Amino acid sequence: MAKVELLSPAGNFEKLKIALAYGADAVYGGVSHFSLRLRSGKEFTYESFQDAIDYTHTQGKKLYVTINGFPFNSQITLLEKHIEKVSAMKPDGFIVAAPGVIRLAKSIAPNIPIHLSTQANVLNYLDAQVYYEMGVKRIVAAREVSLKDLEQIKSRLPELEIEVFVHGSMCFAYSGRCLISSVQSGRVANRGSCANDCRFPYTLYAQNEESGTLFRIDEDADGTHIMNAKDLNLSSHIKEILDSGVVDALKIEGRTKSDYYAGITAKTYRKAIDDYYMGVFEPFLYERELATTKHRGFTDGYLVNRPYEKNDTQNLKDSISEGTHQVFAEVAQSGLTCMAKDKLEPNVPFELVLPTCKESVVLVDNDIGKVYCEEGVFYIVFKTLKSSSGKVFEAVHSGNVHEITLPAPLPAFTFLRKKL
Repeated sequence: MAKVELLSPAGNFEKLKIALAYGADAVYGGVSHFSLRLRSGKEFTYESFQDAIDYTHTQGKKLYVTINGFPFNSQITLLEKHIEKVSAMKPDGFIVAAPGVIRLAKSIAPNIPIHLSTQANVLNYLDAQVYYEMGVKRIVAAREVSLKDLEQIKSRLPELEIEVFVHGSMCFAYSGRCLISSVQSGRVANRGSCANDCRFPYTLYAQNEESGTLFRIDEDADGTHIMNAKDLNLSSHIKEILDSGVVDALKIEGRTKSDYYAGITAKTYRKAIDDYYMGVFEPFLYERELATTKHRGFTDGYLVNRPYEKNDTQNLKDSISEGTHQVFAEVAQSGLTCMAKDKLEPNVPFELVLPTCKESVVLVDNDIGKVYCEEGVFYIVFKTLKSSSGKVFEAVHSGNVHEITLPAPLPAFTFLRKKL
């Protein structure tokens, strides 16, 4: 069996480059209103999306286009034109949810492989068979499906590729079929404009129907995050998933996530996959690294557990929590400067997080700063915070537009971080 594919989100061109540099085999993203990644889709124009596809191909990697929204009748003519435009860019596949859109895509661009979105909610081999007969090459399985069920699907449809989500935000609703955002703000979740209403704090009441009196149930002044799901993290189960022999691709969720998240998740799952094929597996290391990102608490979801076996998938306290580390800067694509993401100060050591393809850096000690290695970890200390134009700062804060000169070239997209 071929090595499993690692698929990362590409919310914009920068994150696409980071995901590829940190180890993703493929990325997924979209442009315009026909993607469930609507806010991310606004980051791309048709011109820049073509550039993104071309760049991905120069890296020997793949890009799949998200066309997984559910269109209204009034949008279908525009959708046809969209499919024509994007198919001419020669992407490696379309991610589609609606059966009608599958048929439309097959008629307009018969040579572009179709991947079935998780929104289509495939849970069994009967549904998988229907989509396979429609021409679907790969299904992105429903997040409620079990590994044992996927084994049955694969045994009956061995040519059908199976992709599963292994990391990222989980939806409160069944397979993302949510109407809360539509009811409260008019933003339609299944057309790409979810307002994340499930992440809000709510106050609960009980009503006496005879008197109309309302009694507040939750006495906490901040309310409760009753619908807030924890984030999926299956890093410690990668061996179990790959041992099954039925999964062709592992997918990382990443809607509205940071550059750091794109890099760390790709790098960590890349290591977990590579370790598996080398006959080693260290779940503690993967869990520890993923904990450096912002998250809502972690759960291993339902792929390896039945839903009724789980009672720890909700975070009722807060909608987001800090990770164990904070990013202070990101190295520019030139490798000569960095941009501040938090307060940079002289004489403060920052750990360097390198892209997957870079195992080491040049050690230096000069007037600008020092790059050194300690117990196998690389660090940088600035002695002088000098911009590329020569201006010297006592400190540089997030939002500062000046590029800060590095003491020596570093790999593009390297992160400077500190433990909180």
